[in-house]
Amino acid sequence: MKTAVVTGGAGFIGSHLVGMLIRRNVDVHVIDNLSTGHKEKVPQEAAFYEEDIRSDKARDLIRDIGPDAVIHLAAQADVGQSVNNPCFDMDVNVRGTINLLEACRLASVRKFIFASTSGVYGDLDKEILTELDPVKPISFYGLSKLAAEHYIRMYDKFFDIPYTILRFANVYGPGQNAHGEGGVIAIFMDRISKGLSLPVNGDGMQTRDFVYVEDVAEAIAAAVQFGNRDTIHVSTGVKTSINQLIQLLGDIHPYWFEVTHRPARPGDIMHSCLSNLKARNHLQWNPVHSVRSGLEKTYSEWLSSPASNG
Repeated sequence: MKTAVVTGGAGFIGSHLVGMLIRRNVDVHVIDNLSTGHKEKVPQEAAFYEEDIRSDKARDLIRDIGPDAVIHLAAQADVGQSVNNPCFDMDVNVRGTINLLEACRLASVRKFIFASTSGVYGDLDKEILTELDPVKPISFYGLSKLAAEHYIRMYDKFFDIPYTILRFANVYGPGQNAHGEGGVIAIFMDRISKGLSLPVNGDGMQTRDFVYVEDVAEAIAAAVQFGNRDTIHVSTGVKTSINQLIQLLGDIHPYWFEVTHRPARPGDIMHSCLSNLKARNHLQWNPVHSVRSGLEKTYSEWLSSPASNG
């Protein structure tokens, strides 16, 4: 891959990915409307365009650049916002994806990488999910991501646009937004740094598969190289409850902190853990960070430069 367009490249995952690609001498072009991203997170070596993925300008940019790959990370990712405004959620996540697919068709892009979510499965009663499990989203966000997946497969069928759909587990790490729909680890880090209590939705027994952002960036790069019209999990295959997460943070943080419980949120999934066997076999990828080692790195970088997070 010599040239790549990264949508959402000013965001949390995107900025880590862009930095990694630049270090590998890839010519990177970032498209981001800065609704949640921050321009200062984009490395200066990348070309930056402040555009919405739904716009004609974004489509024209991809056609003019003619990249080897389009890596589509930009999204409306707030579950609560998707419930409050399903039309906006659909417009960004579905129509925005279609607009990019049209651009890929016009530019004869050789690979389309899509960041999807474990939320497409809903709340299945299964210990570890595989890519063959049924998809039953319980939020508009999960539904819009699933609809976008179907459009990607259909575009490939009619217009020959090779793709890899990556269903992310719960991504965390330095630079994650602690506001809005920021991940629970980012929210906890932010509150710990301010000496505030940690809010827990429900009883804290809900489990997640937490995957470190640097591992996710490596998986995306592997998908560009090895992915071939497939849907693949980016995960650790290890489930961690919110209560276990708090215990780990208690081991890392030298001071006591309070935990407060509040009602569970509508649309939230109780348990989510994704098998990564397919990623290991098809992408030759394996996460190198455990939850504890990833938390230690996140904690260290968060406290050293809290202003850069969020």
